Amino acid sequence: MSDVAIKVENLGKLYRLGEIGTGTLGSDLSRTWARLRGKEDPFAKIGETNDRTTKGSSDFVWSLKDVNFEVKQGEVLGIIGRNGAGKSTLLKVLSKVTAPTTGRVKVRGRIASLLEVGTGFHPELTGRENIFLNGAILGMTKQEIRRKFDEIVDFSGVERYIDTPVKRYSSGMYVRLAFAVAAFLEPEILIVDEVLAVGDAEFQKKCLGRMKDVSVNDGRTVLFVSHNMAAVKQLCTQGLVMRYGSTIFEGSALEAVNYYQNSSDTNSYFEHSGPLAEAPGNDNIRLLKFAVKPLRGELLTISSGLEFELTFFNQKAGINLDATFELRNLDEIPIFHHGALLTTQNDSQQGIYTVKGQLPGYLLNAGIYQFKLLFGESQRHLLFATDDVLQFEMLNESLGSNNSILPGILRPDIQYAVSFVDAVQV
Repeated sequence: MSDVAIKVENLGKLYRLGEIGTGTLGSDLSRTWARLRGKEDPFAKIGETNDRTTKGSSDFVWSLKDVNFEVKQGEVLGIIGRNGAGKSTLLKVLSKVTAPTTGRVKVRGRIASLLEVGTGFHPELTGRENIFLNGAILGMTKQEIRRKFDEIVDFSGVERYIDTPVKRYSSGMYVRLAFAVAAFLEPEILIVDEVLAVGDAEFQKKCLGRMKDVSVNDGRTVLFVSHNMAAVKQLCTQGLVMRYGSTIFEGSALEAVNYYQNSSDTNSYFEHSGPLAEAPGNDNIRLLKFAVKPLRGELLTISSGLEFELTFFNQKAGINLDATFELRNLDEIPIFHHGALLTTQNDSQQGIYTVKGQLPGYLLNAGIYQFKLLFGESQRHLLFATDDVLQFEMLNESLGSNNSILPGILRPDIQYAVSFVDAVQV
């Protein structure tokens, strides 16, 4: 149809695990010749032992499978899902960075994509030269690029360094300029991955505003991948939820976010049962238990407060051990990031540690929250980290006659002082 900007039909992307190209034609021929003679592979797969008595196995994984959707012109599509869901692979296929294994993609218009920091930039060229290079790749003339040049530089905020090779830019400067180029050179379709997380809060706000302006005022199509559900709800008109390489839900942005949040795989209580070596973690830390319960009463509510308890096995002896608790809401907005110093004299021991913490009542608003755990050595070296180790819900409480869930992250019990003066006395 004439109003469809992107149409994806039965899209699939298959990767072979372990085996990689040798990098040269001669080495590839040597590998093929060795196999034809029944000899061992001189460039054996990563992780595969060079055992001549057994035949090497070929492992494959579908990063994308049977993906179907349409995006109309002027729509802003938010693509959401957990890590490994296939979001970035999908964007790479749409951007023609990689080719699909099965299916096809129909695209109407020029695509500008920002998939990682410095996408399409040549490190030896200056910022100015890279702007013209990217514009040429998008099929624009020098006159068109010059007309937009000042806007790009002003938006990126790197005017002072515009004639400096971009290899000397920080990651923040890289992404500022890369986004400005992608957004201002007037592509029909703009594709943006989570790369905006590199920028500061002010720049992220500018980027979201620019993407909204591109879609609403210019009628251009935007594909946006983010773990920030608040940004997806604010910016996007449509939503696509992915899991294990497939699309599992398509609808409005709000419907997609609600579906994603309500279908979370996390649990409100975690306890490992079985051999220690099979507990979540690594050679440094093994998680044994993590639980959240109300401080008062039987239910987690706005007024009950909560207590969280962590039990884990520590393998690293003789270090300064710390554990950090990061609480987020379902919009991926951090509520707090707070650590506990478990040992301070390089005297940690191998064994089981238990850490308890409390949050008072009338702090968190009603809603669903998730904990992230990080374990470190001397608050500098990360030993182990895990996302969304558990999920819990704070139940709502009425405020006077208002029974609805009020907006905001916090729900403090504010005691207001009210005074009154009769109008006759004024």
